Amino acid sequence: MSSVCSLLLQVVVATLSCSVFNAQISCRNEAGDPVEWFVFYKLPRRRVLEEGSGVEYMYLDSEGPVWHRSRFLINSSQGAVAETLNQIYKGQAYRSNSSVYAFYNDGPPVLDYVKGFGHSKGVLLFDDSQGFWLSHSVPHFPSFPERGYIYPSSGKVNGQTGLCVTYGYDQFIHIAQQLAFVYPRFYNCSVPPAFVSDLPELVQLCGGIKPPLDKDKSVKFLFSTRWTKFISFVKSERFVDDIYTGWAAQVLGVDLLVQSWQRQGHDLPSNCSLPEHTMNIKRVRLPGSVLFLSEHDHSKWCMSESYGDDWTCLGDLNRERAQLWRGGGLICLYNYQLHQAFREAVDWYIGC
Repeated sequence: MSSVCSLLLQVVVATLSCSVFNAQISCRNEAGDPVEWFVFYKLPRRRVLEEGSGVEYMYLDSEGPVWHRSRFLINSSQGAVAETLNQIYKGQAYRSNSSVYAFYNDGPPVLDYVKGFGHSKGVLLFDDSQGFWLSHSVPHFPSFPERGYIYPSSGKVNGQTGLCVTYGYDQFIHIAQQLAFVYPRFYNCSVPPAFVSDLPELVQLCGGIKPPLDKDKSVKFLFSTRWTKFISFVKSERFVDDIYTGWAAQVLGVDLLVQSWQRQGHDLPSNCSLPEHTMNIKRVRLPGSVLFLSEHDHSKWCMSESYGDDWTCLGDLNRERAQLWRGGGLICLYNYQLHQAFREAVDWYIGC
């Protein structure tokens, strides 16, 4: 074979390989390309130094864990969140028998609020190879599949966060088992017959049935498609305690700084009584002099207070009394750059 033909063959193979990789279900970055994981931080409208639009967001991912302001708006059809969810909307995965999808939110779009479900919000989409789990803090989001990508106007006011991770198929079996503890409100989902035997918990959850549990909480390792290890903490309503103070901080062995939405009179104070402390963040500062108070931030995240411990978690629950009795979870990653990005975002917290 001539060198020219050999070169052409290599180009064709590389092109086909790239096309196959791009066709796989995964989290998508700002350009719409596959990415192992990403975090978005939707900025609140009300800020200390300026008034925002309510649809701007910060972004970082596994390829570059440093905050930068997205050139897109979260209510547009471009950007990481839209590109990821458009695999359902534009790809019409909800009409396919070759993939599973599930939308859950304790405050779903259009439907009335119903008590009894876990305080949790997210999206699953995967086939028998791989897919993504996007967990987030935005009420009334995302929209039903047949409506296409719509960001709710109610989601403009407060800050919001979300974490997307690309997992192999076997990890979604563990994820479904973890979600059984949370008992999220699934408002739209599909588990085709080929997946039913592997995912009995997800089938029950999609049907509004609470799977039986033999304990009140669970912790599991989850591995991304590139073998990055995440830790999933989930609790049922039977574990009546603050997930940050009574569990995660003690298991991780670190003092935690926690950002969560706390309504006045319902909030839990910083806790310094246990071996590992939990302290409330009161003001957040992101690059570009973006400064805002926690009372305008509906996001839920935490990280170890000390540099060098490098734990960062994103999750479902606020540090509020009522949420001691709610199901919910945290997804944690030990990563120096991610921890640094969040740790440097803490402008003021109530310490011990």
